[in-house]
Amino acid sequence: MLIEGLYNIFLQYPSVQTDTRKLKAGDLYFALKGEHFNGNLFAHQALEKGAAYAIVDEDINPSKDRFIKVNDVLQTLQQLSKHHREQFDIPFLAITGSNGKTTTKELINAVLSSHYKTYTTEGNLNNHIGIPLTILKIKSDAEFTVIEMGANHQKEIASYCTFSLPNFGLINNIGKAHLEGFGGLEGVKKGKGELYDYIRETKGSIFINNDYDYLLEMSAGIQNKITYGTGNAEITGILIESDPFLKVEITSNPSIGMIETKLVGDYNLPNVLAAVCVGSFFEVPPEKIKKAIENYNPTNSRSQLIERGTNKIILDAYNANPSSMRAAIENFASLQADKKVIILGGMAEMGEASLFEHKAIIDLLKQYNWSEVVLVGGDYSKNEHPYINFTTTAEAKKWFHLQDFDHANILIKGSRSMKMEEVID
Repeated sequence: MLIEGLYNIFLQYPSVQTDTRKLKAGDLYFALKGEHFNGNLFAHQALEKGAAYAIVDEDINPSKDRFIKVNDVLQTLQQLSKHHREQFDIPFLAITGSNGKTTTKELINAVLSSHYKTYTTEGNLNNHIGIPLTILKIKSDAEFTVIEMGANHQKEIASYCTFSLPNFGLINNIGKAHLEGFGGLEGVKKGKGELYDYIRETKGSIFINNDYDYLLEMSAGIQNKITYGTGNAEITGILIESDPFLKVEITSNPSIGMIETKLVGDYNLPNVLAAVCVGSFFEVPPEKIKKAIENYNPTNSRSQLIERGTNKIILDAYNANPSSMRAAIENFASLQADKKVIILGGMAEMGEASLFEHKAIIDLLKQYNWSEVVLVGGDYSKNEHPYINFTTTAEAKKWFHLQDFDHANILIKGSRSMKMEEVID
């Protein structure tokens, strides 16, 4: 079946599902395959649960008229999303980067949603499956779409662009994330820079942080640039304080002025400036920009401040790499507090650099005075250090609940695979 024919079916049944456990009557079921699963095996079950059609790429039962067989289900899903994307003549903003891209996406979505009907990536569904599913959820009332793009190796971002067709792009930063897959920091630049490559080729526009020289170098040749930063940019702002919540003054627009966020960490300053920049460019009223950012409450273990009795816990455990770990530690060290406890999980996907990068974090910790330091998993234990060491998050959780902390400030951070949020469950 040609994509046009499948698209006509999609218009009749505009809800797509890849998991039979979440399937509703009238959904289109796409039988995706992976290393450890085969959706084709659940195609019959999908129809029994009320799916309108099951899109498969194996011989299930040709006599069933509600099976649609294609060469490759994933490729078909992406092609269908591209066809749907092509029906819209609205801004499609793609966001990628190493640290804080989800927070940046959420802030930008909050600002745009205050003025436009905006669709965006849900949670962290930012990969080869999540992006087409996001696009296929866009309705005819859409005025704006914000797509988050995650990647851990080269050519990923380039492939996402082929079916999401962004006309605006934003790379919030480049850091030491997914070093194993990208092959080092230069590989990260090349991989994330694929978004710039697409925008350059299609003559789109980018929002760029003028504070980062490497982004200016990477964006050479792109004609349409909207700039933000702490100076020498169209949208400028400065850090007023971050103890614990970030307060920013927008110096380029007195109508916005001071923004008092619910975000923890001065490393969120560029994320706020990006949201102000995007909102200003698309003429969101200043009062709406300010209110949207101030009302944004971080969730899902991202820069969250949690109060437990007399203790304050900074939970920033959604992910971690050397760049974000260093920023979190330095921000925590700058807070005005007497009793500071720091609990760090291992950093994943570091490849050959893992031992060195974990040692660098230990060396950074030694520069400050802490009440307690707990290191969990990763390659911390392969380096000599004076701190408490656990192999698993479960061990750290047991230790944590045996403590009698009072008026303590606690930072918890680690890679997603460590599930460090479970320490305080």
